[in-house]
Amino acid sequence: MKINTSWQPPASWQKIRTIDMHTGGEPLRIPIEGLPLIEGNTVLEKRRYFQEHYDHLRTGLMFEPRGHADMYGAILSPPSTSEADFDVFFIHNEGYSTMCGHAVIALTKFAFETGMLDPDEKQKLTINVPAGTVYAQAHIEEGEVIKSSFLNVPSYLYLKDKSVEVEGIGKVRFDVAFGGAFYAIVEAEPLDLQLNEKHYNRLIDYGRRIKYAVMEQFEIKHPTEADLSFLYGTIFTGRAEQENHHSRNVCIFAEGEVDRSATGSGVSARAGLHFAKGSLNLHEPITIESILGSTMTVEAVESLEFHTYQAVIPRVTGRAHFTGENTFWFDPKDPYRKGFIFR
Repeated sequence: MKINTSWQPPASWQKIRTIDMHTGGEPLRIPIEGLPLIEGNTVLEKRRYFQEHYDHLRTGLMFEPRGHADMYGAILSPPSTSEADFDVFFIHNEGYSTMCGHAVIALTKFAFETGMLDPDEKQKLTINVPAGTVYAQAHIEEGEVIKSSFLNVPSYLYLKDKSVEVEGIGKVRFDVAFGGAFYAIVEAEPLDLQLNEKHYNRLIDYGRRIKYAVMEQFEIKHPTEADLSFLYGTIFTGRAEQENHHSRNVCIFAEGEVDRSATGSGVSARAGLHFAKGSLNLHEPITIESILGSTMTVEAVESLEFHTYQAVIPRVTGRAHFTGENTFWFDPKDPYRKGFIFR
């Protein structure tokens, strides 16, 4: 079969080039060429500008036919503070998240292995995210980032031992904790849920119902930033399948997305929760499984007062991999150029 490999689309088509990765199975799409200028003096200002002017690019890159209901992305830009290496905000099927640990783990590998940063000069980086500033560490062997760690923002227990009546489920006991985003954390066993692919659709259904019920009946308020004051998702917890692991969790976030990884901001929230309840000590690393069985390790390395909350600084460690490179075309005559989604 003869194909003209030199063919190029018309100049009127927008082209966006991406590098794709995953952390523990959870995808990350990183645009590296073709995005328009994103204005703003802070990450949150940039995120608002993108949402107001370029949200069609979020849906075009995340939704079908270029993505899928569980696609996830990171938008990089130059640093807005002198100490940071770059700014980043995160996109998904519902909109924009405040923090993403799996993305930070992948971006650490991305930054050093693509030459964005020189590993001979340093192996640490500082990243501005919507929730604040995180500090990442690349663990490099023979030029390869074999794993990445990061120190997250203060993470804490927000609501303790609450219950809510959920339509179609009944009374559900939960905590809410913050790890860069707010999560309702629920034990799976009392709900007869299995934390594996067999209950994939049921986990989505229950996760969404619980999230909306908690949102309707409880105020979720960040102490300083209104843009962070919302419930991002539901995390179901249960027994680990591997004997030396602490537990397993499955995070249902945004509009019913299932995190394939153990969820970096989610395990940070759990560190804050377990520390507040006395079931986790400082400098006691625990390994948490995802729905796939992939893992992240989290350790509370410092305790501190964060406004009225007893918080910890978590260190999260995981491993990322590259999966490919794409050049996406946006034909202005394509009725589905902004994407569509089925959930």
